Amino acid sequence: MALMKTTLTEIRKKGVEALTRALGPVGMVRFLQQFEGGSGDYTRERDGWLKDLKVEEVVQEIKSRRKKRNR
Repeated sequence: MALMKTTLTEIRKKGVEALTRALGPVGMVRFLQQFEGGSGDYTRERDGWLKDLKVEEVVQEIKSRRKKRNR
């Protein structure tokens, strides 16, 4: 079997090439990003970012961005 003699680097390269042909470059990147584990505790960090943010501020920001977009 040819794959048994192929190195992991070659298999990875052929896999990326196949994904790129099938999905295009952007689709290939998006597919591969699904398998990155990341690090940290997103929930705890998000709570820190948002702790002082009020719902009214979020609503106002949304309205402001929509208004700018519709100009």
